[in-house]
Formats: sequence, C-alpha cells, structure tokens
Amino acid sequence: MDALDRVVKPKTKRAKRFLEKREPKLKENTKNAMLIKGGNANLTVTEVLKDIYAVKKPFAVLYKKKNITRPFEDQTSLEFFSKKSDCSLFLFGSHNKKRPNNLIIGRMFDYHVLDMIELGIEKFVSLKDVKNSKCPEGTKPMLIFAGDMFEVNEEYRRLKSLLIDFFRGPSVPSIRLAGLEYVLHFTAVDGKIYMRSYKVLLKKSGCKIPRIELEEMGPSLDLVMRRTHLASDDLYKLSLKQPKALKPKKKKNISHDVFGTTYGRIHMQKQDLGKLQTRKMKGLKKRPAEKSAEDGGVRPKKSKSA
Repeated sequence: MDALDRVVKPKTKRAKRFLEKREPKLKENTKNAMLIKGGNANLTVTEVLKDIYAVKKPFAVLYKKKNITRPFEDQTSLEFFSKKSDCSLFLFGSHNKKRPNNLIIGRMFDYHVLDMIELGIEKFVSLKDVKNSKCPEGTKPMLIFAGDMFEVNEEYRRLKSLLIDFFRGPSVPSIRLAGLEYVLHFTAVDGKIYMRSYKVLLKKSGCKIPRIELEEMGPSLDLVMRRTHLASDDLYKLSLKQPKALKPKKKKNISHDVFGTTYGRIHMQKQDLGKLQTRKMKGLKKRPAEKSAEDGGVRPKKSKSA
C-alpha cells in the first residue's frame, strides 16, 4: 500500500486541522497549481515558470529543483506531487532538441491526470522586461478569449476550459470597479495562441463612468499547440458532476427568462368578471339611457305635479 493512500489518524490538533482542510467539501477550496521544472529545463522555461508563479501567487507552489520525468509517458510522479502539495493544476516546463522550450499544462481529478496539453514557446517577454507598474499579488484577473478556434475545435475548447481553471482564482461574492485592474487576453489565430497581460488604467472622462486604457504589463507568450492528452467524455462528465446539496431546488410555477427575470404562475378558479366589484367613481356610473337600454325599453317620463 502507498504511504499516502493509508488512513492516517491525527495525533495533534494541527494534524487534525490539516486533514480537515483536505477533506471533500460541498464548496471546494480555490484550486492550487504546482509549477515543476523538468530535468533539462533551460533559462527561458525557468523564467516562464517564475513569471506564471508571480501571476498565480498565493495559489501556487513552485518547485525549484529539477525533476526528471516525462508526463506523457509516466504520470505517477505528477500524481505523487499533486497529492503531496494538494494541487489540482500543474504546469511542467522542459527543453530538448525534439521539443524546445516546452510547457505542459494540465489538471487533476481525484489526484489522477484528467487533461494535459503540450505547448511550445516561440516568443517570450518576461515581467521584468516590461518597465511598467505591476498589479498587486493575488489580483483576480479578467479572462478574455478571442478566436473562432476556441469554439470550433475540441482541443482548443478544452484548452480554453483548462486556462480558465488555471487562472480564474478564488470565487468572490461581489466586485468593485477599482478591483478590475488585471486582464489576461488569449487569442487563437493561424495555429498559434497569443497570451498577453494588461493592467487596467481608470482615467478621468468628465462623467461618472471612467475612461479605460490598457497598459501592457507582462508576461507575454506566443505559443503553439503540440501533443494533447484529453479525458474521455464519460470521465470529463464525471469530473463536472456536482453534489445534490449544491443544486438549487426546483420551485413549482416559477420560471426565468434569458435576462434573469423571474416569472410566477398563479392558479385561480374561473371568475365572472361581470360581477367584479370595481372602485366607485362618478365617471364610471351608468347614465339613465344606458340603464333603460339594459332593462329593454325607455321608461315613461314621470308627470310633473302641479
């Protein structure tokens, strides 16, 4: 039996808190990412991993030592590190003659590799090469995807889902305008993926809504897709399954439209609208001619008494 698979009873309060933190929850913790350097990683790959770590902090773990492993051939070491550091996302960097400046981005399901996509770095501009101001650590980015390939091609569609998982950060209940200061833009065109990072600048516009400008911040990457390892449709569907407690209970006779407006349906007995009591107003009173018409004829005028 694997040392990590056996049931461990905590002996201290600290160990108990540690195990409780890793237990399955209805609302899972923010996904952490591990960034691993391969046995033959060069300077470019090392700098890319450092910059992605700076973008992902504090929800990331950077392994500084080199690890001799090939994820597409043997995934046991990745699964071991995932269990050890409690990370469900990973980015592995390596370099060799056949696949220079190589990145493998992937995610785990139940500590086993679910999806894995290999990307080649063709151009890289690091954070320190761009001399503009940077966003604070832990800033939640706004993700923008441009290009038909992200909607048409299955591999690109899965890559989009993977990138959203990797960079989305924590779920927040509310947003303030000043907190929207970091943009990650991904463009898929001509078989390449362009990743750009921008800082949002809110300028004076003379009205209530500020004028928005984007300032390049770094890192920026020109990537090309290489090998892919995608989960089967059944396994992918299983990984998306939510607990019943999280699903909203269906309420009878209530529906919503595409804009989020709530509509309710009320069931009532059939009513005779002719007997419906309305508000008494002088303008709604029937004239004598109308009353006589309803009675079936004109009433004889009363003779005036002398």
